[in-house]
Amino acid sequence: MTIHLPHATSAGTARYRDRFADRPGHFRQAHGLWLSSIGLGTYLGDTTDAIDQAYAQAIGRAIDLGCNVIDTAANYRHQRSERAIGKALQRTFKAGVTQRDEIVIATKGGYLPLDRDHYIHETFIDSGLAAPEDIVDGHCLAPRFLRAMIEQSLRNLSVRCLDIYYLHNPESQLHTIDRADFRDRLQAAFDALEEAADDGLIRCYGLATWSGFRVAPTAPNYLSLSDINALARKTRGMKHRCRFIQLPLNLAMPEAVMLHNQVVNDEKMTVLEAATRYGLSVIGSASLLQARLLDQIAEPLRAKFNGLTSDAQRCLQFTRSTPGVTTALAGMSRAAHVEDNLATACVPPLTSEEYQALFA
Repeated sequence: MTIHLPHATSAGTARYRDRFADRPGHFRQAHGLWLSSIGLGTYLGDTTDAIDQAYAQAIGRAIDLGCNVIDTAANYRHQRSERAIGKALQRTFKAGVTQRDEIVIATKGGYLPLDRDHYIHETFIDSGLAAPEDIVDGHCLAPRFLRAMIEQSLRNLSVRCLDIYYLHNPESQLHTIDRADFRDRLQAAFDALEEAADDGLIRCYGLATWSGFRVAPTAPNYLSLSDINALARKTRGMKHRCRFIQLPLNLAMPEAVMLHNQVVNDEKMTVLEAATRYGLSVIGSASLLQARLLDQIAEPLRAKFNGLTSDAQRCLQFTRSTPGVTTALAGMSRAAHVEDNLATACVPPLTSEEYQALFA
């Protein structure tokens, strides 16, 4: 008898991968799981029933076409993105289209889901989940707050375990607090996430960032992977479960490839190279820069992407072909977007020579 666990597994994701054997280079292995090279993001859209339904249809279509990475956050569309995903996944599970152990579900915590003052006090401060000083411009890393957000996300997504749980843009606090306090908060957050993993609520965790890994070390919001690795190892040694980072990577934001802003053993390198040194898998976000890159690619550059028919496909091909990237995320709130974007997976990723030619 096959036992399907309440989270993504090596066997489950390999089973899913095998249904798309005609898509060379589309699936990549990360920490024992097989992840599709294109993932579905759920950031954009109004907080309406119509957008919820569109996302549900898009998610079902994505699973049909070879996408098993679903990314969201507690604050996306005031929790409605998580809930739309939960409904869509339950529908596919009940229909036998896919199983829970085939799908990699990632969400994020840090931002307070709503920003009304009375809601913040009643829900987070008065309840003891966070002290007023823990909240920095609507962002919080307090352990009790993170635990409550994990439990809330589990309810919203209608699952028993989250595959990846990210601290959402933690570098935003560095504009207000000093770096020593930030390290203490990050250490406490890592401790809380390790405990959540011990309790079976999450499988692993990481940092989903916007600017932290794309700026110079002198910038106030800079994040050092060496520091992050040291904090994770202080919590659980080599058995820590800090395994993923997420950062923007697209044709207009190539810092992960070009900026040598990390130092490992006195050697300067890019964040992608440093992540490899520390055994971290990298998820590229904003592959289409929220659609702002569409129809903006110069014709000579378009010619370097063979076999692709749209700028969305070319943008995704760039990000997923970048050495060191496991999955390229793109917001997909409509089935038509899914079909166009996932067509990219039918074309092999760029070779090293083809990729280097983009920069020439």
